[in-house]
Amino acid sequence: MYSSKGSSRSDAGVSEAIGFVIIFTIIITGIGLVTLYGYPVLLQQQSTANVQVMEKNMIVLQNDLKGLSYNMDPYSETSMNIGGGTLTVYNASYSLSPATFKVICNGITVIPSNSTGKMQYQSVDAQTNIALENGAVVMRMTTINGSSMLATPRWFYDSTTNTAALYLISFNTTSLMSRSGIGTVSMARGYSNYSSIQVPQGTVCTVSYTPDPTGDYSVAWNTYFSNGMGLAQSSPGVYTLLTGPGQIVVYQDQINVLSV
Repeated sequence: MYSSKGSSRSDAGVSEAIGFVIIFTIIITGIGLVTLYGYPVLLQQQSTANVQVMEKNMIVLQNDLKGLSYNMDPYSETSMNIGGGTLTVYNASYSLSPATFKVICNGITVIPSNSTGKMQYQSVDAQTNIALENGAVVMRMTTINGSSMLATPRWFYDSTTNTAALYLISFNTTSLMSRSGIGTVSMARGYSNYSSIQVPQGTVCTVSYTPDPTGDYSVAWNTYFSNGMGLAQSSPGVYTLLTGPGQIVVYQDQINVLSV
């Protein structure tokens, strides 16, 4: 009698080997597709989430500044997670290529164009910078020209009395401070000064912003001068603040950053 027993065992062995190769190929292909397409998307979403968290953190720090400057709170402390980048404090006195604000009346500088410094978050993965500069939260993409203002400073213009109120908030530290990961931003109220500048009739006063070349937020500030305060542009980057008779009230506050 003919028996096919040996032939069946050989075919079964071949079938198991082919099945293993097919399953192994499917697994490797799946891992490759996830690595090639899924992982970069996951990293991008994580970077975007880190930037969104830091946007909220910067607005929280802005509220702390308001308490220190406007409400005269002596001290503030905020803990936060600084993910996907680094938070750095640039001292007003020694920051490199600092941004400045200038007010000129008939060619005479009435507000010293000193740096205010800034507190800036830089995300390398998302190529995004977010800064707390002179009481405003501003944002820019490092690879694209332009910037936007996420939260405005407390600058006012009263057309009825022809009075402009300007708050200049600067940062002071004992050393260059930088932090990534979990950190606590501690700030204390420092030096403050108040002055009122009388603007005689016929005098034209202008305001301008000179950016830090390494962190140019001029589009954000110029948009704020134009749309936020309703000032007319007299020349590129220069806006008419008021025409006398009137007055400019300047509040200068120094915030001491104790830790980040």
